[in-house]
Amino acid sequence: MNPIFSHTMDVRWREMDALGHVNNAQYLSYVEETRVQWFNSLQNGWQEGNAAPIVAAIHVDFRKPIVWPEQITVSLFAEKRGSKSATIGHRIHSAGDASVIYAEGYTVLVWIDRAGQTVALPDYIAALFI
Repeated sequence: MNPIFSHTMDVRWREMDALGHVNNAQYLSYVEETRVQWFNSLQNGWQEGNAAPIVAAIHVDFRKPIVWPEQITVSLFAEKRGSKSATIGHRIHSAGDASVIYAEGYTVLVWIDRAGQTVALPDYIAALFI
């Protein structure tokens, strides 16, 4: 499956834990940052509209510890579409060697309006699954 979006970033020293590798909670931040960059690339001002995505579920399979210094790439994949939700796969790998996979998983996003009610996926998201 080809990625719908990829974002490369540097691992920062402050993300390391006492065991000398990136703290596992930081992986979620990498995925979040990539997801925000992806939304920005799709629709200007997406967060200012009447509806926005929230994370309903997230799953991460940790494959290999990330150690500093490293540059990583997070790739996103359109996996499954519902009428009000989308499952976006993610893979964190070395920017220098895509065969070095640090983590894989998925995030389930649900679109809600300002009142907290679920709404249909925006057209620009739904179109990714066709």
